[in-house]
Amino acid sequence: MAAQTAEGVANLKLDDTKSKPTNGTTQNGERANGDAEHDDSEDDNEAEEGAPETGEGATKKKKKRKPRKKKKAGAAGASGPKTQTSPPRVPVHEIFLNDSYPEGEISEYPNENSYRTTSEEKRHLDRMNNDFLTDYRRGAEIHREVRQWARNFIKPGRSLTEIAEGIEDSVRALCGHQGLEEGDAQIAGMGFPTGLSINHCAAHYTPNAGNKMVVNYEDVMKVDFGVHINGRIVDSAFTMTFDPVYDPLVEACKAATNAGVKEAGIDVRMSDIGAAIQEVMESYEVEIKGEMLPVKCIRNLNGHSIGHYTIHGGKTVPIVKGGDQTKMEEGETFAIETFGSTGKGYVRDDMETSHYAKRADAPKVALRVSSAKTLLNSITKNFGTLPFCRRYLDRLGHDKYLLGLNNLVSAGIVEAYPPLCDVKGSYTAQSEHTFILRPTCKEVVSRGDDY
Repeated sequence: MAAQTAEGVANLKLDDTKSKPTNGTTQNGERANGDAEHDDSEDDNEAEEGAPETGEGATKKKKKRKPRKKKKAGAAGASGPKTQTSPPRVPVHEIFLNDSYPEGEISEYPNENSYRTTSEEKRHLDRMNNDFLTDYRRGAEIHREVRQWARNFIKPGRSLTEIAEGIEDSVRALCGHQGLEEGDAQIAGMGFPTGLSINHCAAHYTPNAGNKMVVNYEDVMKVDFGVHINGRIVDSAFTMTFDPVYDPLVEACKAATNAGVKEAGIDVRMSDIGAAIQEVMESYEVEIKGEMLPVKCIRNLNGHSIGHYTIHGGKTVPIVKGGDQTKMEEGETFAIETFGSTGKGYVRDDMETSHYAKRADAPKVALRVSSAKTLLNSITKNFGTLPFCRRYLDRLGHDKYLLGLNNLVSAGIVEAYPPLCDVKGSYTAQSEHTFILRPTCKEVVSRGDDY
């Protein structure tokens, strides 16, 4: 999810490819169905022809023993894990047994922090974070499997509602929590609503009920969704295009994000990360309709730290050079996301609001609208401080809630996050990864074979 500086709209948002098993294998490379061929010796399977038979029943021939049938490939047996379906519906803990999820991309710290790799003290601190890391890796594996399916599912002519609900239903299924029981969505599920922002709209757009929009061949669509396990949010995004004319714009964001992730580390200043991102992003240009356009960073959108049950943890990661001397610190989790634009490189609020979140510092005020009180209780029990959208309220059975929702926003209890748009006619792209500054190394948990 995109975070903005104070200059723009209020803040929001939160595999190791070598070790990531493909569907159908466990981490050690064994077949996922756990089958083993059962070889029966020829001596057991059939009698030796021509051998003399003695004893009682010598006239009877020895019966041939039928070989055992092999289990069908991919079948889930008691002796091994299951394999994933399409669309994804098998919880990942049934595929990766004993919570043995793949590591993300591991990078050692350079220079004065290189001692951390072998420091016994830092390694001890790392071992203490096992549960913390398991939650992140589980969420990252869910994100990878769902986005792999989504990238094949999203095609011109698909409705935004169909795409968003397809992603969200898959995330909930792979988490093992449908989010319809009270508090269920706070155990595991969507970290925030699926963003499907098209063309000049850069972030925070998801369809509300009745939305009839479809994605077209000539569109540039940002797909931004988060997965959380016990409040540990994995925030990652990619851009879908169908016309290769936009490839340089998409590549600019991917390269800029990778540059930011590479630069990031313990004691690194935010200004240095922003400068590295901007240098890479603005080295690209894209030709659209015969016009060569420079790719600009959207300067009032940022990456951000991620807190427990809080998509925006308080620190922002700029994507342009500046004077922010704030440093990254050991143990923090960050989402570096970059936005490139062919427009002005500056976004403003536009279109109908769909994203909301209860403020962690929400004031205790008397609510005079009875529907607002009922809605607030439901939001608190079902989402806590996790972002939600109007479709989620529909899913829980709420109706005619807009008056109450607007009352909560005006009271400062719930924050509204309108879509963020550059000038009409422009095109925007996005790329995002989540990483953890572990005591001994940097782990990009959301890294996959695709990006």
